[in-house]
Amino acid sequence: MDTTPTSPGADGEDRLVATAQQIMKSLSLNTQAREDMLLILSSFDKRLSNISTGVRFDAAEKLILRWDSSPSTHHPLPWEDSPDEAAEYLSAVDDILQLVAEMSIRSENEITDRSDKEIMDRAETAIQIAMSRLEDEFRLILIRNTVLLDAETIRKGSLFVTMKNEESDSEGDDLGVELINGDAVIELKEIADRMMRSGYEKECVEAFTSVRRDALDESLMILGVEKISMEQVQKIEWSALDEKMKKWVEAFKITVRVLLPGEKRLCYQIFNGAEYESDKIRETCFNETTKGIIMQLLNFGEAVAIGQKSPEKLFRVLDMYDALAADTMQMMLMVTDEVVINEVKWVLDLLGDAVKLTFVEFENAVKEEASKKPMQNGEIHPLTRYVMNYMKLIGDYSETLISLLESDDDHENEPSFAKRLLLLMSSLESNLEEKSKLYQDGALHAIFLINNIHYIVKKVKESELGRLLGDDWVRTRRGWIRQYETSYLRACWTKTLHCLKDEGIGFRSRSSRDDASMAVVLKERFKKFNACFEEIYRAQTAWKVHDSQLREELRITISEKVIPAYRSFMGRFWRQLQSGKRAAKYIKYAPEDLENYLLDLFEGSRKST
Repeated sequence: MDTTPTSPGADGEDRLVATAQQIMKSLSLNTQAREDMLLILSSFDKRLSNISTGVRFDAAEKLILRWDSSPSTHHPLPWEDSPDEAAEYLSAVDDILQLVAEMSIRSENEITDRSDKEIMDRAETAIQIAMSRLEDEFRLILIRNTVLLDAETIRKGSLFVTMKNEESDSEGDDLGVELINGDAVIELKEIADRMMRSGYEKECVEAFTSVRRDALDESLMILGVEKISMEQVQKIEWSALDEKMKKWVEAFKITVRVLLPGEKRLCYQIFNGAEYESDKIRETCFNETTKGIIMQLLNFGEAVAIGQKSPEKLFRVLDMYDALAADTMQMMLMVTDEVVINEVKWVLDLLGDAVKLTFVEFENAVKEEASKKPMQNGEIHPLTRYVMNYMKLIGDYSETLISLLESDDDHENEPSFAKRLLLLMSSLESNLEEKSKLYQDGALHAIFLINNIHYIVKKVKESELGRLLGDDWVRTRRGWIRQYETSYLRACWTKTLHCLKDEGIGFRSRSSRDDASMAVVLKERFKKFNACFEEIYRAQTAWKVHDSQLREELRITISEKVIPAYRSFMGRFWRQLQSGKRAAKYIKYAPEDLENYLLDLFEGSRKST
């Protein structure tokens, strides 16, 4: 019987596809073999290519749905325990994304049939399910692998980065601390790549920034920086605020030198794909992640800057200004958020203004200090100690103060920084001169000035102030000290030394009668000398000269005036003294005794002879 070939028609097409599908199902093939067979079948007839698409999609969809079948089985993927399963899941996502891309290209060139549209709808659903799963996984891996840093580790990281910067001008890429466990970074990048390719950039970025923001907030808390409003800052007592400002300075340096570079590197490692706009994503992630802690630090800086100005705050404000000024450039190399950049500049200006206004407060405080109670025993006045310790620190911060105090175009007539220091010292000296007048005893008046001016000169010589004020200034004050020593000797020892002069003793002869008469006069002289010396001794052993070298110099000066005069007086009238009755009663001291007693002067502990 003759047979005539006929066109398969619609029924024939259905039978052809069904037969091919049955062949695929009946074959026990591995994945690679099945794909090879599909390629062979589709090469015979284009209509069979849909079989390849359907089978590949079915397998990928099945795996994705298996991990999302019910709430009870919705547990994390076994990234750590079974990386093969995690890789299989990502491969399924890749298959669906690739199929969607291929079908989209085909739909542009061919008329798609109903089965293609059905697969596309199912693919979108599968992608949504997968992305929801991956977002959760991304967040969970970030949380689980965040390195919990303690304060010491962070500080060591800061020191490490500082050393690297000094050695090789590094910008902080080689961090001394790890923010995320290294192995997890690879997994995070794998997930981020799929989410970006699927159009889920926003969800991925939000997951990343929310977790890392929390980690950075915790780092600030570890460093002792808590969230506090501007109103609360204004109400804090100075001792507590001082501690917070100190911690702020450390935390700011560590944030810029360790935490921000660490976040920058982390963003680069995770969001570094060729298939999406990596630079833009990294910039967004970094800005959104770090904005919170930067603004928290800047808000505290602003609160301090606009707060009440008082001299004790100057150096902490200077520390904050220096920290911000030193790291502003590095911060701007990393941060691109205009709001943050403008806030940095604004707070830096505010802190600079606060420094200038606080310095003026200090100048006024020195001028206007008007305590009227004299210091006991001529000691160094608290004002002197306070001002000079303050001025020593001013010398240490001179570079910053010069740049701030001499930078205003609106204050061209203002004196230079060096001149302002001279005016400050002059105010202190004038104030001390007024306080010295509170002493009725001229000798104690001089000791007070000797103590205080010597302390001032010593502090100047020991600090940067020596360079700022100059050698001539120091020489002038040393001249003042010598003048005060002369005033002390004149006020204190003139009356005592007058007892050792020849005037009033009368003619000396060799007759025993004249010697006896002269002995009576000499007896009175010695009694007066003894009384004067003992009065000085009782008073001035209670006086205090703090500097040991100065104290020794004063004793030597007194000895050089008193001991030779006493020894000479005794030598001139020794014969007459021996003729007097019971001379030992009124010649109480040998020259060596007086010298020993003088060693007790200015010790701050009253004694009696």
